[in-house]
Amino acid sequence: MQSAADPAFTDFPALAERPAKIRRVTTADAIFDRLYQDILSLRMPPGMALQEKRIAEDFGVSRTPVREALLRLSEGGLVDIYPQAGTVVSRVPVSAIPEAVVVRKALEGTTVEQAAEIASAGDMARLDAIITRQRALAILGDTSGFHEEDEAFHEAIAQIAGYPGIWAILKSVKVQIDRARRLTLPVLGRMENVVREHAVIRDAIAAHDAQAARAAMTHHLSAVIPDVAELRTRFPDYFC
Repeated sequence: MQSAADPAFTDFPALAERPAKIRRVTTADAIFDRLYQDILSLRMPPGMALQEKRIAEDFGVSRTPVREALLRLSEGGLVDIYPQAGTVVSRVPVSAIPEAVVVRKALEGTTVEQAAEIASAGDMARLDAIITRQRALAILGDTSGFHEEDEAFHEAIAQIAGYPGIWAILKSVKVQIDRARRLTLPVLGRMENVVREHAVIRDAIAAHDAQAARAAMTHHLSAVIPDVAELRTRFPDYFC
């Protein structure tokens, strides 16, 4: 029986030294990623018609990978495909948002509690840097950049907690919330409110007060429901 010191073992690199697996990105993946971001950012608003031929021409590809990307988007509730009629960007389903908020409260309540238990000085510096960038972006009125930093704040908390997989799950769960929230950010004072709410969460984590951290996160995530009720009145064509 060979030991770890035998040549047969030393010929192989240690597992920790092996390079990370590289994700193979297909043409359909690239098209999906672009359309996904355009839909979430509202560059492609609800109700917008999507033409396979035009998309294929833009990417310089055949229609096959375009169809594959559109099918994936349809499965995720982001486009509606009507046989013989065409494809349109889906309207935001209001009925799906309360359930998504419940899931976010449950999972992010767990991550923020754990983060409050174990956050280090370095972790707090990371959150402080994100909030500082958000304040600057709010002043500039940069809603796109602000949203990216908002994502970074919540993802950082999951990573600090040691639960990066939870954030991966949430990204698919909250997709309709994200579309609606893009409409709330231009509302006067909304970005400033988000920064204040993030600061309260940050302070609870810094104080290692898990209960206060969960309460602050719950309050923060609850704001989207009344926002959506108002948005549905202002943008009736965007919601269903």
